[in-house]
Formats: sequence, structure tokens, C-alpha cells
Amino acid sequence: MNLYQLFSFSTARYPDKLALVQDTRKWSYSRLSDEVDKVASSLHRLGLKQGDRVMVLLKNRIETVVVFWAVQKLGAIFAPINLRASTEEILYCVNDLETRFIIFEDASKHLILNQKFSERPLLIGLEDSLGDFSYGELVKKGTTNVEPFSEQDDDIAVILYTSGTSGKPKGVPRSHKNEYAATIAHIIHSHYHTFEKTLGIPSLSHTIGLRSLLAMTYLNGAYFPVQSFDTYHTLKLIVEEEISCLFLTPTMYHEIVNYPQANTFDFSSIHSIVYSGGPMPAKLISKCDELMNPDFFVNLYGSTEIFTLSINQDIRNKPGSCGKAGINGRLKLLKLNRLLESHFDWVTESGEVGVILVDISSPEAFKGYWNRPDATKKSINNGWYFTGDVGYLDKEGELQVVGRTDDMIISCGENIYPQEIEKVLIDHPSVKEVVVVGEDDERYGQIVTAFIVTDEQELTPQMLDYFCKMDERLPNYKRPRNYIFVKNIPKNSAGKILRRELRDGKYEEVL
Repeated sequence: MNLYQLFSFSTARYPDKLALVQDTRKWSYSRLSDEVDKVASSLHRLGLKQGDRVMVLLKNRIETVVVFWAVQKLGAIFAPINLRASTEEILYCVNDLETRFIIFEDASKHLILNQKFSERPLLIGLEDSLGDFSYGELVKKGTTNVEPFSEQDDDIAVILYTSGTSGKPKGVPRSHKNEYAATIAHIIHSHYHTFEKTLGIPSLSHTIGLRSLLAMTYLNGAYFPVQSFDTYHTLKLIVEEEISCLFLTPTMYHEIVNYPQANTFDFSSIHSIVYSGGPMPAKLISKCDELMNPDFFVNLYGSTEIFTLSINQDIRNKPGSCGKAGINGRLKLLKLNRLLESHFDWVTESGEVGVILVDISSPEAFKGYWNRPDATKKSINNGWYFTGDVGYLDKEGELQVVGRTDDMIISCGENIYPQEIEKVLIDHPSVKEVVVVGEDDERYGQIVTAFIVTDEQELTPQMLDYFCKMDERLPNYKRPRNYIFVKNIPKNSAGKILRRELRDGKYEEVL
């Protein structure tokens, strides 16, 4: 099944059900389908063909959803780009995609106007007079009789660019089968049901955002696109619209539960909350549970390349655990000393740390990076995808992620993983956020440095060091040797921590 079929089936099934809500606009599936047809017919008239790439530089809004489905109807490829990308990154992606169309808005015009493209795409502005054509013109001049293309399962539906912490972004082609399989898995893992309501806060340029839209469409649910995350606005929407499920990053949940009047809002409509994009500290899990009291609290460990790596369907039972492989997959751990050898030597002992590999035959898995055979060769080997993450299986066979291979700290010949230390320090009542990195040291090779965010001016390195000494989870050689208090932790737009910036001294220290 291709994605447009998913949409058309849902529209035929419940045409009058609520599909999209943004401010005062409330669209049914039938209303949405009419606008999709009009935009698709106009794009087709302008020359958009099957397989063409459409770069989308829009915030989460109704028009973004319309463009997504219109592109799918024509068999073209939806390529959403993060609006926080630099003009240099945008230009790279335009050329990498050989983009035929760019659809943008006033907030993103600075990224593309007056750029020198290798081959200039057709520019379509959301507002009038921004590009060669406006979105309004597409709707006004469109018709509702354009025939859908018959894409195959393995045809590319979407290209998402990874928000890496260094180097050029990599395009991840996602086929119709990939997206369909990932959506079904997400619905099952998250315990969703028909007519759900969710907030579309994560951008459609991130796999979390796209998954929420597709899951709601499959279930004839309502999707509430949110242009920018604001904690108070989010809390109001949850109450006023009786939102039933959430799929957000840990950073977003942190902002919600720490809002000063959060406990005055009614969360009784929510039955399922899911997070991905990074670990969630135990005390944040506890706060979310206390405030929202969901029936299901799911930790989804995943990636852009393969949506579901593993799933813990109730994180409250074992904070920190990533659970077991999802319904479409299989994962194994490769011994660290076998990384560069031709055959695999798997970790077999409980507790032994290894590199996390995922079976590439999963229907959720991509087949390789866009125009990057070098990166593909590095990431896929003998039918396995190298996540770059490091972890171990506990006694119950559940996955515990301890860090990334490139974040590993080697001090006095010992391998140390940042998350092992972060899990301890975040339990200190005065620590709001913590990130651990390796700092070069002439004597030890590297030493453990902890960057701390706190509101308590009285907190000292000595107090934190004593706290670590008293915690039996942390051997002495893993204790931080340096504590730096900072105003905030640098993150990218997906909420991923930019450890490299901390290592490079790009932070504001609190003296």
C-alpha cells in the first residue's frame, strides 16, 4: 500500500470526521481531501512528475499537511527541511536533491531568496508575492479531478535529512512500505485506537512529527499542527481539545511538567504518552506520571533510518530501559573489539557492552543514504545497520543504551560511557540537566567532565562529587574529575544534545 491510498481509504471511510485543527480552522477529511486535490492538480500542471523532489520549508500548519498529501498523490517525494538549518545547509540540500519545487513561507524566505542555485527550482510561497507562485494560486486554479499515480511499495515517499551533530546532513530515503510499516508498528506499540487526537508539535522534518500525522490519518484521528512550541499554549490545547495521546521529545515533556501552574490543568483525556529522541531521566518519568497519569507510558528507541529499534511499553516499570526489539525488527550487540573485522562476534553475556546493530530486513528500514554510498557502506554491513549506539542487555534481555561509540571516554585505558554517569547525577535534587563529555588530559588521556544546569547557587562541585561517591552504581574511576556549571545545554532542533559544542568550549559558564 502507498501512503496516498492510506489517506484516501481514511477519507472514504469517515469523510465527515475531524482531520485537522489549527486555531479557528477545523477541517474534516472530506474538506482536506478537496484541498489536496486542488493543490495536486496545480502542481501537476506546473510540471511536477512522479519521483520529483519537493523541498518543503514550512512550519507545522494545515498547508504543510495538504502539501504532503498532494505530493504523495502525484508520486513525488516530500523532502521537509528543518527551518533552523543554515543557508549553507539549505543550498547543499537543494543541490543534493536536485529539487524541482521549493514550497516556503515568510519565516523561511531568508533561507532561499537570492540564493545561487545550480539549477533554479520553482519557488512557491505560502503568502502572496513571495515566489513564482503562491499557495493560494494553487488552490484557486486547481481542480478535483487529478488522477493519483500508482506508486509501488518500494518507491520513495519521503526524504528526511538527519540532524547530525557534525558534518553535512545525510538524506534518508523512506519508501511507502517503510512509512506504512513504521506507522502500524507505532500504533500498536503506543496502544492507539480509532479517532485519537494528538498535537503535531515536532516538525514534519523529523520522524516523530511525520509518524504522528500518519498514525492519526490511519486511525481517522485529529491532528493539531502547532507552528512553534509554547508550553502554556500546549497545556491549553490539551485541556480544551481533550487531546488523547502525545508523542514528544523528553525536552518537551520537561517543559510541560515544569511549567509553574502545570498541576492546575486537567490531563484526564490523555491515555497514552510516548517519547523518543533521547533518554528520559527517572525523575522526569516520575513527574510525567504524577501529572498526566497515563494508561500507557512508552519509550520508543528509534532512528530516522529505522523508525523502531526497540520499545519499552511502560517505562515506569523500569526507568532507563529501552525494552526489546519492536514487532518489525531484531537487534543484536556486536563486541567492541570486532568493529573493524570481517565477521561478527556477537555479545552473548548479560551486561556485556556492545555496539547496537539492527536487522536491515525490517520493513521499517531504509536501504541506504541519498547520494551517499560512502555513508551507506559505513552504516550497513552483512544485512545489519550500525546504529552507532552502545548498550547492553540486562538479565531480562532488555536493552540499556549507555552512549554512542564516538562519545565514549577512554580514561586510564578504561571505557566510560556518558549516560552511566548522567543517570546518577540527574538524580541529585538540585540538578536540572547534566551532560558528560571526555576532556583531553595529558596524564589520563581523557578525564570525565560534567556540565551541570541548576537553579541552586549553593550547589558546589564538592557536593556533587560526594553524591557520586555515595552512589553504588558509579565506580570511582568513572566519577567526574571536573564540574562546569552552565546556563543551558546546547541542543539541535530535534532536542539532541550537541556534545561537540561542549567539548569545543561553546557554552556560557555560570560563575
